[in-house]
Amino acid sequence: MRGAVDEGGRRRDPRLRAALGSLLFLVVEPGVVAGLVPWGLTGWKVARPPLIVAAVGYVILVAGVAVLLHAFVRFVVEGVGTPAPVAPTRHLVIGGLYRYVRNPMYIAVALTIIGQAMVLGRPVLLLYALVFGVAAGSFVHFYEQPTLTSQFGAEYEAYRDAVPAWLPRRRPWRPDRPTNPSDDATR
Repeated sequence: MRGAVDEGGRRRDPRLRAALGSLLFLVVEPGVVAGLVPWGLTGWKVARPPLIVAAVGYVILVAGVAVLLHAFVRFVVEGVGTPAPVAPTRHLVIGGLYRYVRNPMYIAVALTIIGQAMVLGRPVLLLYALVFGVAAGSFVHFYEQPTLTSQFGAEYEAYRDAVPAWLPRRRPWRPDRPTNPSDDATR
């Protein structure tokens, strides 16, 4: 993996390809879902929400973008792959925020949409966030979980048993320690 050699005998890091693929996927997938579609629904026209609503919306929006970028970096550095099903990771991504919740990327996209709804004062985006949440949850249940089980087997099963899908744990999961239900009341 590290220091792979190409046909010319030069060393290349497979993370470079993962980074480029992830960047492309970031622009296409979340860029459309959390950027282009909200723009299409609102034209980015502000409906003058109360100042406190807009302020909280900005915090949620920035947090969503930060979590999204963190998740993409984890896929490159730890997983040596992309979030795109056509170029999956070589390794199961279980570090960083993934130690608290299995789906921080989907949560981040939903937070980004909710933050936009609050900043713009556009309730239609809250409805859109709900539709996105149902679609993401269905994708996780019917495609992602079976695929990860097939690809990573017992490693993913242990991770799935220890880390909740949507509501974060209070304490980070450590794969080197057996899970004790009393360790985390939010599970």
